[in-house]
Amino acid sequence: MKRSRIGLGVIALAAASALVLSGCSSSGDDTKGGDAAGIITVNGSEPEKGLIPSDINEVGGGRILDAMFSGLYYYDAKGNPVLDAAESVETTDSTVYTIKLKPGQKFTNGDPVDSDSFVNAWKDAAKFSNGRLNSSWFENIVGFDGEKDSDLTGLKVIDETTFEVTLKSAQSDFPLQLGYSSFYPLPKSAFDADGNVTDDFGQNPIGNGPYKVADDGWTHKVKIEMLKNEDYKGGREVQNAGLSIIFYDSLDAAYADLLGGNLDVLDMIPDAAYAKYKEDLGDRWINQPAAVFQSFTIPERLEHFSGEEGQLRREAISLSINRPQITDKIFSDTRTPAVDWSSPVINGYDEKLPGNDVVKYDPERAKELWAQADAISPWSGKFQIGYNADGGHQAWADAVSNDIKNTLGIDASGAPNPLFGDFRQSITDRSITTAFRSGWQGDYPGLSNFLLPLYKTGASANDGDYSNPEVDALLEEGLAAPGIDAANEKFHAAEAILFKDLPAIPLWYQNAVSGYSESVDNVTIGWNSVPLYYEITKK
Repeated sequence: MKRSRIGLGVIALAAASALVLSGCSSSGDDTKGGDAAGIITVNGSEPEKGLIPSDINEVGGGRILDAMFSGLYYYDAKGNPVLDAAESVETTDSTVYTIKLKPGQKFTNGDPVDSDSFVNAWKDAAKFSNGRLNSSWFENIVGFDGEKDSDLTGLKVIDETTFEVTLKSAQSDFPLQLGYSSFYPLPKSAFDADGNVTDDFGQNPIGNGPYKVADDGWTHKVKIEMLKNEDYKGGREVQNAGLSIIFYDSLDAAYADLLGGNLDVLDMIPDAAYAKYKEDLGDRWINQPAAVFQSFTIPERLEHFSGEEGQLRREAISLSINRPQITDKIFSDTRTPAVDWSSPVINGYDEKLPGNDVVKYDPERAKELWAQADAISPWSGKFQIGYNADGGHQAWADAVSNDIKNTLGIDASGAPNPLFGDFRQSITDRSITTAFRSGWQGDYPGLSNFLLPLYKTGASANDGDYSNPEVDALLEEGLAAPGIDAANEKFHAAEAILFKDLPAIPLWYQNAVSGYSESVDNVTIGWNSVPLYYEITKK
């Protein structure tokens, strides 16, 4: 799933890799920071590639990076940014940022955490020929070129613990992004003579965060062993001896291990256990909203969905959907009905936005609006919601379609595509002829991240080709605002317009549904659905 801008609907949360039923002790390395009894066992998945922060955009590698690196900020449980390696991040115009680091910090190999650690890592990430998966995160820094190698001239080292960042355009939420793994620093030992991060470093990563990878701790497709980093002095003070992240090939197998006492923390209960996990686990479960927004998109290019007629039909369809009933019956309350365009865990979430009554179930109003649309142009054909059949979406697509069918009296149904890749290709090349499931998982806990990529004209994940100059202007004004609160005011105004235009039909927020064993305490799930490993204690 997720790490970077996964766009519309890449919300597949199943873990990948080989099944392992053990792995509760540390590696052969010493247990500096605690004995083997203090190791916490958690589920994970084999990283897609070497652990270079700017080259990982999936959750298996991402959770490892977040545990072993200290960036300028980290995000607390609610998604608030907290200074970590940085002492301060300051700006007067949201364009030029001065970053001061806390002095005396080191990587676990002894290399200093200094200005060069960040600047060199970011330059490697942005260099076109390196092909880093997360290079786009640096596109607003002066000097970035997405078509050829170039120097990030917007980065300037002032002294050992101070550097300056100059952006191409004002960006009020730039500091909020700086807790994301793409912006982590790298030690001098990571680079070759040409200033590029080596593949060997990715296989033997060295960080500066709460945990460190144990010697020979990464057994590919099996597990990775991490130990407490005694030299880390930041806010994420580790309360255990380390982590054993076990790579499972299915959540069902991980859940069986949890029930059997062979796993301490499972970050996602499998769908098959939704009806019984509370009974199985007693009070050892967590069900809370996460930074995942789900919807379906109705492109304006579809017949009957442009202009005033399309606006009326979109509103009627939204009012036809009984979201509380579906989240209860289909998802066993592991989803929360949407009332805005982001998520309850995002800075800027507002459940009282003007116009959000359009996501409330109101069948009588829906019928009235549909009749008004028919007066413009009588309805013809059938309404379908496209989805990938290999992702477990049939039940909700059928339920939503049935609500629309029963309320509006039209032929409505789900439209399955066997494979996710083919489904996404039909959306990307605009060959899909139906509405289609969509959504977004946050890259960082900022409201702009849930709006600009999806609804700004020409944005990378604007697969419905929505365009409204007023929305574009408000989004730009939000980015240029002097701070997050001022920015969110502009973004909220944009959201109010989105409720009128409905470029997508908001459905629900996906919850983090997790469980833990009788062997641990103090389990908290963060804003991004990942446990706060450093807080967990072993009984």
